[in-house]
Amino acid sequence: MSEFTAYLPEVFELFGTIQIRKMFGGYGVYHDGLMFALVADDTLYLKADAENAKFFEEQGLAPFEYQREGKMTKMSYYQAPAEFMEDREQAVLWARRSYDAARRAQRKKRKSKTDTTVIRHLD
Repeated sequence: MSEFTAYLPEVFELFGTIQIRKMFGGYGVYHDGLMFALVADDTLYLKADAENAKFFEEQGLAPFEYQREGKMTKMSYYQAPAEFMEDREQAVLWARRSYDAARRAQRKKRKSKTDTTVIRHLD
């Protein structure tokens, strides 16, 4: 684990306990069992969705992209603002927004699973 990644529990200390798990050449950052951030090449990316993406876009922050089968693939994570790493109040604000986006995504997954229940009609 790099110094950057090892420093993240300090950055998020006001937000709460985080867990960092190695994955696909980077790290997933979890809070209460939900991944709300990821680290790739010592860059922190935070979960985004339709409700909070505007905060990232307003600051010109780039989405996380990677090459897959010759195509660029975007994920629902955006680069964290630079001031985030040194300003614990900003870290809490951005972490909550991203954690909320992760919770909304989890609810959508659960809802889509219950919506796909097959109903058989008896003739």
